[in-house]
Amino acid sequence: MKAFIFDMNGTMIDDMHYHADAWYKVFQSLGCTKTAEESKLHIYGKAAEIFERMLGEGHGFSEEEMEAISRKKEIQYQKDFLPDLKLIRGLDNFLENAHLKKIPMSIGTAAPRSNVDYVYTNLPVEKFFCGYICADEVEKSKPDPEVFLKCAKLMQVAAEDCIVFEDSPMGIRAAANAGMKAVAITTFHPKEDFEDYNNILLIIDDFEDERLSVLLK
Repeated sequence: MKAFIFDMNGTMIDDMHYHADAWYKVFQSLGCTKTAEESKLHIYGKAAEIFERMLGEGHGFSEEEMEAISRKKEIQYQKDFLPDLKLIRGLDNFLENAHLKKIPMSIGTAAPRSNVDYVYTNLPVEKFFCGYICADEVEKSKPDPEVFLKCAKLMQVAAEDCIVFEDSPMGIRAAANAGMKAVAITTFHPKEDFEDYNNILLIIDDFEDERLSVLLK
C-alpha cells in the first residue's frame, strides 16, 4: 500500500510569496521591526503561533483580535493571488496518473479551511483527494506530526506507507516525526535548506521532474 499527502501552500500552488508579503505588511502595521527576509522564517503554523513568533510572548492581542486580523489578511491574499492561481507545473498530470493508479491521496495543511475551499472552488482538484486536514482540525502545528497522522487515518493507511510532498523544512520535519518519507519542492526554500533531512526521497523544482515516475510504480 502507498499513499500521498500533499501540503497545499507552496506545494500544490506557488503562493507562499503572496502569503509572506501579506503577513509582512500586517506585522509592519503592528509595529514589528523584522525585515521581510526575517519574517519569511516565521510565517508557518497557526495564526496565533505566527503572532507570537513575530511579536513575542505577551504581544497583547486577544484570540478574537488575532482571528479578525488573520481573516482580513486571508481575504487580501486570496484577492491578490487569484489572477495567478494555478497548480504548480506538472502537478495536474501527476495527480491524474496517481489517481489512475488508485493511490490514495489527501491534503495536510496549516492553512485554514477557507483557503482549502478557495483552491477547491477555483481549481478542479477535489476529485483526486480522499479529503483534507487543515489548521481547524489540529491542536499542534508542524513540525508536530498530528496533521499527517490524521491524513493517514483519513486514508486508512499506515503512516510508514505515506509519502509527504512539502515545500518547507518544518513540514519535512513533521513528516519525519510521523515516520513518513517525503519529497521536498523548492518553491519557497532553496535546496540547501533540505539537505539535513534523511527522510527525503527527492528534492524537486516542480512536478515535471522525471524522477517522480518511480513513485507511481
